[in-house]
Amino acid sequence: MEHPAYGVLREVTPLASVLLAENPSPMTLEGTNTWVLRAPGAEECVVVDPGEDDEEHLRRIAGHGPVTQVLLTHHHHDHAGGARRFADMVGAPVRALDPSLVLGSEALAHGDVVAAAGLEIRVLATPGHTADSISFVLDGPGNTTPTVLTGDTILGRGTTVIAHPDGSLGPYLASLRLLTELPAGTAVLPGHGPELADAPAVATAYLAHREERLDQVRAALGRLGPDATPRQVVEIVYADVDQVLWPAAEWSVRAQLDYLRG
Repeated sequence: MEHPAYGVLREVTPLASVLLAENPSPMTLEGTNTWVLRAPGAEECVVVDPGEDDEEHLRRIAGHGPVTQVLLTHHHHDHAGGARRFADMVGAPVRALDPSLVLGSEALAHGDVVAAAGLEIRVLATPGHTADSISFVLDGPGNTTPTVLTGDTILGRGTTVIAHPDGSLGPYLASLRLLTELPAGTAVLPGHGPELADAPAVATAYLAHREERLDQVRAALGRLGPDATPRQVVEIVYADVDQVLWPAAEWSVRAQLDYLRG
């Protein structure tokens, strides 16, 4: 599905609407998806990933309040950079896995359930893209489709980078396996790109992609020797990828080499 115009709130499910931040880039696709969650008829809402410290975007989000809680999928600035400013703006606490991001509340942990805005939001620890990456399984009245908000663990288009050394491939593969265990037809509300229809199917495809990349890295090491640098591997394995993405690919290759050499 096409993204809305910047600054326009679009309902995606009866419980979740998206506001697209105007920060497009090769890494953020069209921009960061800020999610506004509330049960039908609820006055308050929960905001997931307010995005960068962009006054105009933050004020647009605040206009859809009142906001009862701010949740963060991970610490990257395009998701969390504006969280402190936004929390001050709307008078709401910030919750995340990383205690350093938390304001006025408690850190989140795997299995926690956030009850707010008429919803139940279950926390899944999904490390790999970063060590502190989490996903949120959303449920509430009128919800006919199981739904998961994945941050950057699963994107709406393409595949995510393993942000080595904070990110790590072994945990990422385990996170993808966890997401394959969600009910078939679980909708994906990602941190970037359009929503997707089936989380287990996408996670399975991501796992296959990662295994293919690992095979390609093994083959590159066979050509280059076991001490090849990440950059040398990128030039072979990612030869068909736009070179503007090679620095990000190098992060993933470092994670792949750690995984293979570990």
